[in-house]
Amino acid sequence: MHSYRLPLSVAPGRYEIRIEPDLATGTFTGTETVEVTVKEPVGEIVLNAADLLIEEVAIQDDRGRELHGTASLDAGTERAHLFFPEVLSPGPWRLRLAFRGTLNDKLRGFYRSRVKAPAPHAVSGGTEGGGGTAERLLAVTQFEATDARRAFPCWDEPSFKAVFQVTLVLGGDLTAISNTRVLSETRLAGSGKKEVRFAPTIKMPSYLVAFVIGRLEATGATSVNGTPIRIWCVPGKTHLAKFAQEIATFSLGFFQGYYGMAYPGDKLDLIAIPDFAFGAMENLGAITFRENALLVDERTATHAELERVADVVAHEIAHMWFGDLVTMAWWNGLWLNEAFATFMEVLAVDAWKPAWERWVTFGLSRAAALQVDGLGSSRAIEFEVIAPSDAEAMFDVLTYEKGGAVLRMLEQYLGPTVFRDGVRRYLSDHSFGNAEAADLWRALGRVANQPIPEIMDGWIFRPGYPMVTIGGEDGGRTLRLSQRRFTYLADETPASGHWRVPITLKLRVNGETRRMRVLLSAGEERLELPGQVDWVVGNEGGHGFYRVRYAPDLLAKLAERPFDILAPVERFNLINDTWAAALAGFSPVGEYLDLTARFRVEADRNVWAALLASFAYLNRIIPSGDRPLLEAMIRDRLARAVARLGWTPLAGESELLHQLRGELLRAMGTLGNDPTVQATAEDLYRRARRDPSAADPNVLAAAITVLAHAGGEAEFSEFLGRFKTAQTPQEEQRYLYALAAFRDGSLLRRTLHLTVSGEVRAQDAPYLVRSLLSNVDAGELAWRFVKEHWETMERQFPHGGIRRMCEGITALASPALEADVRHFFASRKISLGGKTLEQYLEQLRIAVAFQEREAAGLAEYLSRFR
Repeated sequence: MHSYRLPLSVAPGRYEIRIEPDLATGTFTGTETVEVTVKEPVGEIVLNAADLLIEEVAIQDDRGRELHGTASLDAGTERAHLFFPEVLSPGPWRLRLAFRGTLNDKLRGFYRSRVKAPAPHAVSGGTEGGGGTAERLLAVTQFEATDARRAFPCWDEPSFKAVFQVTLVLGGDLTAISNTRVLSETRLAGSGKKEVRFAPTIKMPSYLVAFVIGRLEATGATSVNGTPIRIWCVPGKTHLAKFAQEIATFSLGFFQGYYGMAYPGDKLDLIAIPDFAFGAMENLGAITFRENALLVDERTATHAELERVADVVAHEIAHMWFGDLVTMAWWNGLWLNEAFATFMEVLAVDAWKPAWERWVTFGLSRAAALQVDGLGSSRAIEFEVIAPSDAEAMFDVLTYEKGGAVLRMLEQYLGPTVFRDGVRRYLSDHSFGNAEAADLWRALGRVANQPIPEIMDGWIFRPGYPMVTIGGEDGGRTLRLSQRRFTYLADETPASGHWRVPITLKLRVNGETRRMRVLLSAGEERLELPGQVDWVVGNEGGHGFYRVRYAPDLLAKLAERPFDILAPVERFNLINDTWAAALAGFSPVGEYLDLTARFRVEADRNVWAALLASFAYLNRIIPSGDRPLLEAMIRDRLARAVARLGWTPLAGESELLHQLRGELLRAMGTLGNDPTVQATAEDLYRRARRDPSAADPNVLAAAITVLAHAGGEAEFSEFLGRFKTAQTPQEEQRYLYALAAFRDGSLLRRTLHLTVSGEVRAQDAPYLVRSLLSNVDAGELAWRFVKEHWETMERQFPHGGIRRMCEGITALASPALEADVRHFFASRKISLGGKTLEQYLEQLRIAVAFQEREAAGLAEYLSRFR
């Protein structure tokens, strides 16, 4: 079997890299000198290179003797083999290479990002466009996981950490940013160019190297313990950077305090990139972002949009220690980097904005992970990665959300202070080096004096999670707790073995509310109580990564008094777990819908999010003829809350209530198809266009979606124009995705064609297609379009975008469409990496099976709304 790991016989210690891009021609040239240590006699040096032409090879020993060599590139393995006229003896050498490559348009490696801007005259590094605009270009890097090799030859594996010193040559009126501060800037006589030399980095892996070149502007610097923090963006957008700079400044100080050690860089730049395949990338000292994950206008943004910016900024800064200072040894450890940053982002934002209740809203993220991890085709959080490309499948909900949820569960079990002290020990022990999850468990175990691997291995190395069933015996004087793996499909055989489940119970016995902590290790355990139990809540506080199924009598007691007994996160879990039980066939859907009737007066946004998600699912699987009855039921469930909240925020309301108002109005106007809400939305939208202060941003965003749902040609044309002239990234996204919410077939076809015409950025187009596939009025049309344009999409969209786009197939819930989807992917032998496609197909099977199993019961239940 082919080994994807580079030989260990030669290792880099320091790179000096000089890159000169030509933005107009889309090419670059470079040279590098790498200080290497030869550990045993070798006749060749093997390192990574892809899409590069290596023109010169030379190596010098510590006495100054130089050997000239040749390079042979293997495109299949993305390796360069460097041959020399004699065997290289062990010891220090200096390797010198000259190379050239292409600035690609694939949003990976070293690539070009395009900026439309007013252009009264030609712009350096750009090209004039028609209609009074110019296309300005940026040269940008995105190296994780294995694309540094497309910018310079390197040992492109996380264990080969080294120091990098970068020099960039660029047009005299352009700006260059890299990982560290600028040491010198020298004008190159007669060329109109300048040479910018940056300070050496800390010892770090190649995937964290970054450089950005183009016309950029920066905010003034804030400072945390002497570290300057700036936000960079294309000209004219710095006024959108204030919010991100505030959370960045807070986060840097918060993490230094939590980790107990200084920030490892010499400055912190956060850079908004117009074309960026990911949300953000944690390059040390030069974090790159999608514009809508960094730039935002607080006056016009929704709560969700602000929360996204805060979360992403905090997440990436958390990586400066966990991932950058201490790095995984190989790609199987990628999950720990991302899971820990997910945990820390919520911890930091919760400390910054306690009123946002981020640990409560994290329940939505945990629920998303529970949904995927309930599949028979789920995977373990950590699994063997042979080829680095296998790691691409790790950028998913199991890595981020399940990983973060499991870490939160462990933190709550050990206690926040013990957990923090273990993290500090781990970082101190492995600074500037590489580590694995076992090293973190070891550090936590030493501080906590507990066998952490025994607790954690089942959660990390096995797929799935337990369903904990709680029932009473002996007249309610004994509680019986049992566990088994939860899966949605009956033909998926649960894996053998059990988890060590840290369970916190809240229960009422003899008129007194008690709390009990249990580590459920066996398949079943009984708890003797001092009296008869009145009610019991499993997973108190909602931190556990498992589902709870109550015996019917215990469930009935919770359903009778949900607002007296259950905290909001516990009500969320009750709804989410009961809905999952209905999907899995443990209980009929009518029982779940009866439960939802108890929550008409619910005031928590997260509980409503769970309810609305289940209603949206039903909307996708119900026959079109029965949809008016479902709409009537949804109006019944939402009416009281919508009437109570109205359209206008009251003085002193929380931001979460603002968010809830918008989400309920959006659901009432779309899932409920309420004509009164639709008419009011149109009136409010028109007033807000004249006077932006006329509507709360959360309500305005909802009104746009409602207008698309109810609208026609006039609204479509207006929204398309607004998308093209949007003043903020969030406004652009609102109008773009509204184009996928229309119901008229001719309008939906126009939206579909936008995705491949170049009018929508390649970073956004796959997500727009996903939205269209999920629209019940567009799904079949969108699926035909995907089949007809698959080759074009593969060519134009980032590979990760294709993977996200295909998630939309899970909404194509009919037996005929399911068969067609399976045939398409099988006949073309399409792979989306890891188990991604298998998971999408299983989710589709679950939807169709649910549709077939519950059709009669659902129709009977909805008949009461005739």
